[in-house]
Amino acid sequence: MKNLIKIGMLLSVLLPATSTLAAPGEVATLREKTSIDQQKKPGIIPKVINSDIKQARNYPMQPPVIPHKIRNYEVNLNTNKCMSCHSRQRTEESQAPMVSVTHFMDRDGNFLAEISPRRYFCNQCHVPQFDTKPVVENEFVDMHAIMKQKSLAQK
Repeated sequence: MKNLIKIGMLLSVLLPATSTLAAPGEVATLREKTSIDQQKKPGIIPKVINSDIKQARNYPMQPPVIPHKIRNYEVNLNTNKCMSCHSRQRTEESQAPMVSVTHFMDRDGNFLAEISPRRYFCNQCHVPQFDTKPVVENEFVDMHAIMKQKSLAQK
């Protein structure tokens, strides 16, 4: 009986593994057609869109994207390079938008004198945009476009 249980356990581990095996070249991977023993030629690193022009947001509450390069920006416990332009004291000189007042609130809704620690690391939500084609197709439609289509259909 114990041997039967052991065999059953062994089969439950081995059978799923064998059913997922496929002949070489039939498995879809990020390596595409490059075999495992070859090194794929790396793609060109895309350029950051560096226009400093605000881009439209695609949905409510979407964090604004970063419209400029941020390479070598230091953001750590001691310094935040983003705030050299986006702090309240520097926006007139830099002409950069000030960070939202929500960044100065703690989790209980109390306003703080400095940026909240939970909002200090900008790249948690804000990202630069790259001039590149999408890796996967995107069929996203902005909610305002959907509402406009519905209102036109009702007329």
